[in-house]
Amino acid sequence: MKIQTARKIKIPLTDEVIASLHAGDMVLLSGEVYTARDVAHRRLYEALNKGEKLPIDLKTAVIFYAAPAPTPPGKIIGSIGPTTSYRMDFFTPKLIENGLKGMIGKGNRSEEVVAAIKKHGAVY
Repeated sequence: MKIQTARKIKIPLTDEVIASLHAGDMVLLSGEVYTARDVAHRRLYEALNKGEKLPIDLKTAVIFYAAPAPTPPGKIIGSIGPTTSYRMDFFTPKLIENGLKGMIGKGNRSEEVVAAIKKHGAVY
């Protein structure tokens, strides 16, 4: 069994880095990664449709589709982990069109999201 070496990538993502990636590549990201669930995606989507300034810069951004875990007894907060990505699929093409370059989550994506990823050079 061949052990795959992880590739170290700094965010912001560039078109050159994205073009060099292949399905199944193991990567280690460093830099700013935003966490957002479906409500945050809806708010970003609505702001873009209204022509409003976003609270984050989507250009070359990476979003981690995160969901909280229950707070353990005696702790002030629980951990987070990846959430199912298809819940964001309605909003994602618009975000990609406006610069979103990377998404981290779990599960399959819709045909519309896959098409937007290919057209605009993003990565999931």
